Amino acid sequence: MTSLRYLHLDVFAATQGGGNHLGVVLGADGWGTAAMQRFARWTALVETTFLLPPTDPRASYRARIFTPHKEIPFAGHPSIGSAHAALACGLAEPRDGLLWQECGAGVLPIRVLGDGAGRELLLQSPGERVLDTGRDAHPLLAATLANIEPGVLPPALVDGGRRWWLAELADEAGLRAWQPDHAAIAALAHASDSMGLCAFARCRQPDYQLVVRAFPAGVGIVEDPASGAANGLIAAYIAHVEPHGPLARGYKVSQGREIGHDAQLIVHIDGNAIWVGGRSHTVIDGTLAWTP
Repeated sequence: MTSLRYLHLDVFAATQGGGNHLGVVLGADGWGTAAMQRFARWTALVETTFLLPPTDPRASYRARIFTPHKEIPFAGHPSIGSAHAALACGLAEPRDGLLWQECGAGVLPIRVLGDGAGRELLLQSPGERVLDTGRDAHPLLAATLANIEPGVLPPALVDGGRRWWLAELADEAGLRAWQPDHAAIAALAHASDSMGLCAFARCRQPDYQLVVRAFPAGVGIVEDPASGAANGLIAAYIAHVEPHGPLARGYKVSQGREIGHDAQLIVHIDGNAIWVGGRSHTVIDGTLAWTP
């Protein structure tokens, strides 16, 4: 049995306990893929990451990201949480305000803004492509979006590390009250090889300008409380369609309240670069006793 450092984090939380859970294991350099997968299955968290020495000389550290079922190349909240853990544990130091995370999607930059409890970390998305738009973009899309009042932008299928269907609703109240057909979302996700549906609505609240709800039925999750990668795709879509609009330089997002969470994500848009992040908090910092 080996004793390793283990952190349990609250990622993207606007209030205590409001964000997305993440387990981070440090020091598992000798573990193989099967051992990491076994532990990630045991935690039953949406994602568990393992921080390792980088293999690329450009990188500050290396992160391997696992769901309970498989290893994935990239995800938003595990990347932000891993960067938080790397800083908190002294595994890495920023260079010119940046960390460089090596993961399955390559070596990605993470901005470090501030320090201490108020520190914000923003990940540059690995690149996005709008694959298709319109309610007729897929035969199952219309049924998935039945009984909602649409917003300004047409639905879209966007790919960037992960693939999501995006749909804008007319207003915040309608999105927060929406009772989606989860079976229809799952059918669409599996038929289009996507994560599922991410819906958003614009608003003019003091603390946020966009409300987001994410339904990753493609990986067996009903609703996600805080979705970094999906928010990156929304930002890329808005920047692509409305390059001079009111959200074209960035905004703040509220997510998760419908399922008892309270997450806040920050989006910065610099030309073609999309940065998504927020704050992370260490809830548990302890020793992991586990036989790999």
